[in-house]
Amino acid sequence: MGKRLEAVLKDLDRAKLHSIDEAAALVKKTATAKFDESIELHVRLGIDPRQSDQQIRGTVPLPHGTGAKRRVAVIAKGDKAKEAEAAGADLVGHLELIGEIEKGKFDFDVLVASPDVMKDLARLGKVLGPRGLMPNPKSGTVTFEIGKTVKELKAGRVEFKNDDYGIIHLAVGKKSFAPEQIAANARAVLQTIVRMKPSSSKGVYVRSVALSATMGPGVKVAVSDKY
Repeated sequence: MGKRLEAVLKDLDRAKLHSIDEAAALVKKTATAKFDESIELHVRLGIDPRQSDQQIRGTVPLPHGTGAKRRVAVIAKGDKAKEAEAAGADLVGHLELIGEIEKGKFDFDVLVASPDVMKDLARLGKVLGPRGLMPNPKSGTVTFEIGKTVKELKAGRVEFKNDDYGIIHLAVGKKSFAPEQIAANARAVLQTIVRMKPSSSKGVYVRSVALSATMGPGVKVAVSDKY
């Protein structure tokens, strides 16, 4: 264990449960690396991730964004392409943009498509899929509401889903954020996850919650049905 982490742990009771506001303030103190560390939320759920009807996947607009600039590309045509441009999309196109992606150009962080062009995107499945960039209705990136979606993504809408262990990991800000901003973002995510509890999931749904900086220890958050 390095001296930096030893110093952080010295003043942190790792067994204590905190309110979101307390945890947000504490996690900033643990973020002592020399760069603007991400603040991550980790939620362990009482679901069976092997069951398709218990998968937790959705999107949520973070009140204060993620602190990272996101380049949004849109594949659409006609009026929907114009709508994307007006909303501030970084890249807009149809067949020509699909061609560039086929050649290995990925100058974007999120790809949005209108439903009427998905048939043209099919051939990019093997290229986009492994990178997690394939537009998907469940993540809200296949939609006719192009303008609204682009604005939300640029403002800080994020996608989340549980991993193979039933845990959701999601960045909810940067250490440069104020504690209130981190808390508000984390609360928005937790409220959304609680609302998404599958009817087939029995027992305790939210088992544990923690906030951590990229290079810091976890700060435990008290579990509640109401955040």
